[in-house]
Amino acid sequence: MSKTSSDLLRHALHGATMGTRWTALFFAPPERDPAPIQAALQAAVAEVDAQMSTWKPDSDLMRLNAAAEGEWVKVPGRLAEVLRLGLEIGKASGGAFDIGLGDAVTAWGFGPDDATPEAIRAAMSVPREPAYQWLELDHDRVRKSGPVVLDLNGIAKGYGVDRLAETLAAQGIEASLVGIDGEMRATGLRPDGTPWTIAVESPDPLRRTPHSILALENASVATSGDYRHWIDLGARRLSHTMDRARGAPLLASPASVTVVARSCAEADGWATALMVLGPEKGLEVARKRGLDALFLMREDDGCVKSFGTGDLFPESVVATV
Repeated sequence: MSKTSSDLLRHALHGATMGTRWTALFFAPPERDPAPIQAALQAAVAEVDAQMSTWKPDSDLMRLNAAAEGEWVKVPGRLAEVLRLGLEIGKASGGAFDIGLGDAVTAWGFGPDDATPEAIRAAMSVPREPAYQWLELDHDRVRKSGPVVLDLNGIAKGYGVDRLAETLAAQGIEASLVGIDGEMRATGLRPDGTPWTIAVESPDPLRRTPHSILALENASVATSGDYRHWIDLGARRLSHTMDRARGAPLLASPASVTVVARSCAEADGWATALMVLGPEKGLEVARKRGLDALFLMREDDGCVKSFGTGDLFPESVVATV
């Protein structure tokens, strides 16, 4: 006899990872001990962090960054998977999403080190080619053929969310909502048969308020925006999203771009790519790729204008708050 929603207990687990928090919401029978599930989830995101962090000098990614050009480096399978996806999105976006901007990210103070004028000048003076032209993958081996410093901050959190969902599935949890720092993945339905609801934030740096609500089943959502991580340069505020052409933060972009995709890693990477491409080119690419994307733009009067593409973003699905 199947369990009804009233037979199940709600579990909201969480823990630290990647400088922020992971969360997992699911329902399970009363006799199910959540402690082993908590441990498995923490181990899953710890593995991603240990392989892909630029804040850990001994991570597998930093080991690859330290390798000489032309040297084949064996990497863990999960890191190879994320590198491969990052290069695919980079190529499909014409280089808008680029995992080879690690030196610029660090120079501008968005990595473990503080920004310095010398590092910024160096980052802006380096001629840059997209990472997919400098990186070669052969199963679990990677080789750099040019001066590229890798950074996976635009995709690793999304991949971490996917690992949380996969870990719950391996534990026999068929429906869940998991997330890391706003990147979310919904699996199945809630016990009452309704979709999981996720808020798209209004692009307000001073407070967290919802702009709209998404109802999701077996889908992931990620948002890239200019209102959470930034630096102030004189009278100008610059977001953490990098412009490869300049080796510097974007000077103009949407306030945020939200993408819904099958995997959270894909949603994460494409949200960044569309931010870099901007509203016109980004919308064109999103339509050509069949992406579900929501763009939020600030108007001169302070209001926020929204427009989207794909099947998930008509007014009947996205409820503006």
